[in-house]
Amino acid sequence: MKFVIVGYGRVGSRTSRILSEEGHDVVVVDNDPDRIDRASGDGFETVQGDGADEAVLVDADIETADAIGAFTPDLNANFAACMVGNHHDCRTALRIDEDYREEIYTRYADEVDEIIYPERLGAAGAKTAMLGGDFNAVTDLATNLQLTVLEIPDGSTAVGKRMSELELPESARIYAHGRARESLTIPLPGTELEAGDEVAVVTETSSADEVRTALQ
Repeated sequence: MKFVIVGYGRVGSRTSRILSEEGHDVVVVDNDPDRIDRASGDGFETVQGDGADEAVLVDADIETADAIGAFTPDLNANFAACMVGNHHDCRTALRIDEDYREEIYTRYADEVDEIIYPERLGAAGAKTAMLGGDFNAVTDLATNLQLTVLEIPDGSTAVGKRMSELELPESARIYAHGRARESLTIPLPGTELEAGDEVAVVTETSSADEVRTALQ
């Protein structure tokens, strides 16, 4: 697969490295010449310029990319880059900081495929979201394991159940939990799930669909 990464800071550089190590093609876009030099030195194809500028993203071959990850600290620039990605039928992953108000989160979340919180899962979560969000292998764990963050929807059979009462495959483990748009923390067996909660799950690839069914 081919990915465009906008922003070669902490999250962007680590996400690029993980994708490259898995054999994917990565093009890095950044307007900082020092970061462009660093990305080039790390072996990546680069385009120097504003990632919110469609012409710059076209130079980065956005027209043939499978996904774009906009990981700069500037939310407006990230959103603009994702809108260009939408125009070119790319999957879009948008970085947003957790201190933004809920109405801002909602406004942006409806327009992109995935919201990335660097404070939560960092590069591994960003890479997972760009590959399709649900149940994609994370090399930081193991080749036969998959990681995802799922939101518990209204009507889910998991609503009202304690962690210890969930009927998950033997290979699946919930390793983090958070109320709607709160930071993820280690769950307790007695924690009761509510609609809108997020859970981070590690499972064997063969059990992925069964986990999704149990929680959604």
